[in-house]
Amino acid sequence: MDRNLHPLRIVVNTRLLIRNRLEGIGWFSFETLRRITKAHPEVEFYFLFDRTPDASFIFGPNVKPIVFGPPARHPLLFIIWFEWSVWKILRKLKPDLFLSPDGYLSLRSNTPSLPVMHDLNFEHFPADLPLAARWHYRWFFPRYARKAVRIATVSNFSKQDIATLYSVDPAHIDVTYNGANESFAPVEETQKTIIKQKYSDGHQYFLFVGSLHPRKNLARLFSAFDLFRSQANHSVKLLVVGEKKWWTKPIREAYEQMKCKDEVVFCGRLNAHELHQVTAAALAVTYVSYFEGFGIPIVEAFRCGVPVITSNVTAMPEVAGEAALLVDPYDISSIARAMETICTDEATRKKLIENGKERSLLFTWDKAAERLWQSIQLTINTPHE
Repeated sequence: MDRNLHPLRIVVNTRLLIRNRLEGIGWFSFETLRRITKAHPEVEFYFLFDRTPDASFIFGPNVKPIVFGPPARHPLLFIIWFEWSVWKILRKLKPDLFLSPDGYLSLRSNTPSLPVMHDLNFEHFPADLPLAARWHYRWFFPRYARKAVRIATVSNFSKQDIATLYSVDPAHIDVTYNGANESFAPVEETQKTIIKQKYSDGHQYFLFVGSLHPRKNLARLFSAFDLFRSQANHSVKLLVVGEKKWWTKPIREAYEQMKCKDEVVFCGRLNAHELHQVTAAALAVTYVSYFEGFGIPIVEAFRCGVPVITSNVTAMPEVAGEAALLVDPYDISSIARAMETICTDEATRKKLIENGKERSLLFTWDKAAERLWQSIQLTINTPHE
């Protein structure tokens, strides 16, 4: 396509933009694409959906939605959607770029491609996934990495992981980082009291936010919270925000064996406003996954002036810096000690809050969108066959 005669044309995989169902990659898609499409009205964007999109995801007159099936929610349907349906669209539109915020590509297509590969958890912990999903990820993603002109990712940890496992030149991998929604901010003490009355019967609480996936380490978090409660006279509760989509046997057994299971409050999925409220009123956010490519709840807590307990592995130390208590995610006593520190050491709490507010300035959606746009430009301007 002669760009002197036609506007730049970018096709985007937006299948994870689902109203009231946004999670990590969905939020990345929403926040970066909203900014990029508005900042570049001269570019034609084609958003590909596998179901009728909400109007709020059509960010401007330069965004054209295309809806086609089948709904891509199973490995077999992934293959049909990307290798047949997406391939046909790309062949018809002949765009300058195919951007995929969830990392999936069409191997059949010759369109220059930029996947965003957030992490490779499935390579390190394949047993955490159902067999079909495990096979799909481990067969397709190395091939996506080889096919891509460039790759974007959300941390230097993930960049190095992709470069090592998939033999990709690190110079061809761009780090965008993630951000946190601007609505996350501290709330007044009176508001905290109201929020705690609503969610925890007025008690202080530790907060977990995320999909209840094995790598989020809920089983050890439950055990650590039980140990913490058994060693000291605290009335602190544990709030768990997220759907029980991956409520596996080890997670269920760890919960059922708790002496203090009645002090665990399951909130299910919350909307953005509710999530901001429960974060801002928390005693601390406990985010002790054993594998993450980034960890958005860490930055959300920083923005709210809330201390963070997080893991000392993968990307979490990169995000947290000196602004969180780092723990060994495999050692429940390490997690329990951090909980005790949060409850009893006011000087440490204040220092973490100060450091967190400063740290949060490094991770904004404005910066992530700018970095993704730079990666888009580099990809388009890279000579390809």
